[in-house]
Amino acid sequence: MGDTELVGVQQALSPVLKAKALDNRLPDPILGDEYAEQAMRRLDPGYDKRRFGTSQMGLVAVVRAKAHDDWARSFLTDRPDAVVLHLGCGLDARVYRIDPPATVDWYDLDYRSVIDLRRQFLPPREHYTLIDSSVTDLTWLERIPRGRPVLMIAEGLVPYLTETDVRRLLVSVVDAFPAGQIQFDTVAVWAWRTSKWDPTLRKYGAQFHCGFNDPAELADWHPRLEYVDEAPMNDSPVLMAKAPANVRRMYRIMNLLPGMKRSTRIVRFRF
Repeated sequence: MGDTELVGVQQALSPVLKAKALDNRLPDPILGDEYAEQAMRRLDPGYDKRRFGTSQMGLVAVVRAKAHDDWARSFLTDRPDAVVLHLGCGLDARVYRIDPPATVDWYDLDYRSVIDLRRQFLPPREHYTLIDSSVTDLTWLERIPRGRPVLMIAEGLVPYLTETDVRRLLVSVVDAFPAGQIQFDTVAVWAWRTSKWDPTLRKYGAQFHCGFNDPAELADWHPRLEYVDEAPMNDSPVLMAKAPANVRRMYRIMNLLPGMKRSTRIVRFRF
């Protein structure tokens, strides 16, 4: 990794990237992201050598990524002149998986240490710009061309922001563009409240700062914003179809627990 050091919530990109890397090793992967496997090997060369190193329990994060990819492809098919804001991008290779046409201007945004890693691990491409900034420092919006439809993608980001910051972000994006789609995932209030005890988050010194039991209500934050729909995650058909048998069994059991099936919601809005 050289001199690049990740701290706090930035370190949480590692388990998500690992899940995408391990998915690529399945006989019939969900994402099939070769970039994820290559980047994970560089980030942690022995990631698959330790105990549970090849466990596919993280496949639910891959399902989440596929839902965001599918929505993004659909939007860009209809709006090939769009601007894409991929916020809290981590080391995700979405721009390479989707491979948008040259008419799309794509912006990946994350902390400087993460963007430095992207420059090391992932190739440059035309009409693709990296921005090193905190998502909540909205001065980055001044660098984005206006007057075109926008696609805002925030995968695995919103729970780490405060509700105030989420509201400022959504309202600012809607105010800045004539039309668009906003897609992100949220956690339930109970998952937010208990995140300080979550062993994975504790490992990386991170915790959630907001949660919503009915994320559709966020459309009330702006008169132009409209809730569209939700994609399945913990009970996703693609998870049950492609995950190894032991992983499918574990998720079926977990989904019987009250609130677990909708503990994370993948939602999209339009304006």
